[in-house]
Amino acid sequence: MKDAATSLVNLSEVAEIELYIMKRMKEYTLGDHASVFKGAGFNFVGLRDWEPGDRMSSIDWPQSSFNNFSPMIMREFEQNSTGTVIAVADASLSTRCGVRGVPIAAAIARSVAAVGLSSVFFQDMFGLITFDESFRQLAAARPRIGKPHVIYCLDMYEQRGETDRTGTRGDVVATIESHLRKTSLVPVISDFLFANAAGVIKELSILNAAHDVFLMMVDARFAYKLPAVSAGWIQTFDVETGQVRTVSRREFARLTDRVDEWQQEVMRLARDADLDIVQVGLDRWEMETTLVEFVAERRLRKM
Repeated sequence: MKDAATSLVNLSEVAEIELYIMKRMKEYTLGDHASVFKGAGFNFVGLRDWEPGDRMSSIDWPQSSFNNFSPMIMREFEQNSTGTVIAVADASLSTRCGVRGVPIAAAIARSVAAVGLSSVFFQDMFGLITFDESFRQLAAARPRIGKPHVIYCLDMYEQRGETDRTGTRGDVVATIESHLRKTSLVPVISDFLFANAAGVIKELSILNAAHDVFLMMVDARFAYKLPAVSAGWIQTFDVETGQVRTVSRREFARLTDRVDEWQQEVMRLARDADLDIVQVGLDRWEMETTLVEFVAERRLRKM
């Protein structure tokens, strides 16, 4: 990950989120810890090549020696009580905008970290799909178990999948379906400030018939609380479309209210489509408390 001064979520913040999750969710711990759940343990699934984020303890050393450790061979296990979580995160250019050095993407990245580390705590597999302003895939990381994989996903989100931009970018809903073999938890994290929000919600409601889809909406009003200006007309620039528009000072001052009205409409559309939605802001502890409790409640529905 990048250094602390430029990273959306640095390693110290990841450690703080992890400690907070451990404190809030200790009574639901699985595996070798004191637990309210009982299970037979882990089942061997198969072998695969090494990928970034894999744990050293999962390397099959004898099998890797057959090909001179190039590549390393990993053993995959699955626990009866584990699930799969695929986070779908908004990585459009507008999320990299903000005020006072805090972009909207910072709140999205913290939400991804909270969901991912909650998955690690429950020993669930976690994956990430990022999308652009047209709800097309930018990059994807298949579900894996472990904290290193969560950090890898956070780094992939921060890079916006730039290494994948030359490839084919398909529909996000189709990509989600291709990653999942069984009923899974699918949190969609965004500010939902894109033109076709109603169409996206309709597509997600169809996916919700097979999987547990819910929305995490970042309260983006803070990014539009701009300082007062003396000019009568202000020129604005859209980083996604490249369009330039001139607005009046009155309309410029109403940007925060317009964003709030749009997000309230998104919440109404989501509820009408039978999709659960939770709104998160910039306050770290309030956001992490809301997300951890919400994810825990959704996760325990399948137990």
